[in-house]
Amino acid sequence: MTTTTIPDLSTATTRRTPRPRAVAYARLDLKRQIRDRMGMFFIVALPAFLFFVFGMGDDEAYGSANVAMYVMVSMAAYGAVTATTTVAGAAATEQTMGWGRQLALTPFSPWAFVAVKTAVAMLVAAVPIALIYAIGAATGSSGNAVDWLASAGTVWLGSALFAVYGLAVCLHFKGENAAGIASGLIVIMSFLGNVFTPMDGLILAIGRFTPLYGYAGLARYPISEGYLPNDAGHDSVWLLLANVCAWTLIFAGLAVWGLRRRRERV
Repeated sequence: MTTTTIPDLSTATTRRTPRPRAVAYARLDLKRQIRDRMGMFFIVALPAFLFFVFGMGDDEAYGSANVAMYVMVSMAAYGAVTATTTVAGAAATEQTMGWGRQLALTPFSPWAFVAVKTAVAMLVAAVPIALIYAIGAATGSSGNAVDWLASAGTVWLGSALFAVYGLAVCLHFKGENAAGIASGLIVIMSFLGNVFTPMDGLILAIGRFTPLYGYAGLARYPISEGYLPNDAGHDSVWLLLANVCAWTLIFAGLAVWGLRRRRERV
């Protein structure tokens, strides 16, 4: 009598399916974000309104472009980080409702969770970026092809930093107020990061160490080549890159630590 050996599929399934599960989770999360019409309205409309207020149609030359494009890139950067922070902040509600513990029972690792939330947030961030750039193109923002493509790419890719930031904050603060805290800090960091208004002196020196400074500076670098408004000085590309890399590591570490701490609680 022959004996049939039944293979243990649990280990194989666990090893082969994390990627499809991550993709499926990302797809469902993206659909949920898009269906939030009120949230999407504020993510898209507010940055566009700020562009109308601060710089639309200003034809004064600045670097290889004009002031209107400089402001356009700044407001697109603000819109992108607002979107990524808000979307990633949804993790706070999920953790409060016990969704994090449900995920902990699957092969879905903390790093995979952080990566999926970041990817979804970046997809949503592309919406305000595209809108503000379209408005700028229609209302007098001018620059060469490199200015447009390089700045847009930097704004979009760099927004990943603030998806991780939003996730980190919301994992370390309890309740629905976590998202409000993260968004409120973005406004403060935008002022310190030279996004809303040019700075100089001591405030500028302090601002160089804040998270938004390197990101916004890199986004505007194709236009300004690092030269600041009002002859306030010059930033090398290495300084800006160091700022972004340092804060990316800090926020990623905090996000993973916060996720593990939440899952370990009884």
